[in-house]
Amino acid sequence: MGYGPLYRMVYRMTGSTTHTPAFLDTNIWLYAFISGQDPVKAQKAQDVIAGTHPLFLSNQVINEVCTNLIRKERTPEADIRDFIDDFYALYHVIDLDHAQLITASDLRTRYALSYWDSLIIASALQSEVPTLYSEDMQHHLVIDQKLRIVNPFV
Repeated sequence: MGYGPLYRMVYRMTGSTTHTPAFLDTNIWLYAFISGQDPVKAQKAQDVIAGTHPLFLSNQVINEVCTNLIRKERTPEADIRDFIDDFYALYHVIDLDHAQLITASDLRTRYALSYWDSLIIASALQSEVPTLYSEDMQHHLVIDQKLRIVNPFV
């Protein structure tokens, strides 16, 4: 694998790496990647990415990031392929499976979550991380006494 756009971006990011695993929702990646957004949030998102180890995400997050990069940034398909390769090479990617879909359904019932948020949370639970970084979910909500949702922009 060469040095694709995601690898180059992560390499440029500064910040001390912690040894606290976390799962990152789509919006964190989009602030880091899409130009012309809030520069304070962009820097914070890049710091979260650079400062989290190990870092987990799901194939749902990869799909959502790529869709937005194509639509909003008109990212060439070759770069999209590089992003996909880099996500899998640099981070722990959780693939959705039957058990997670059932877990997501249960989470929707118990926490009144949206369909897509419940899938993100089910993937984060599957990865067994203590923290899910997301701007779009309830800050400091604790799921099943295992996972805390943190909005890094608060």
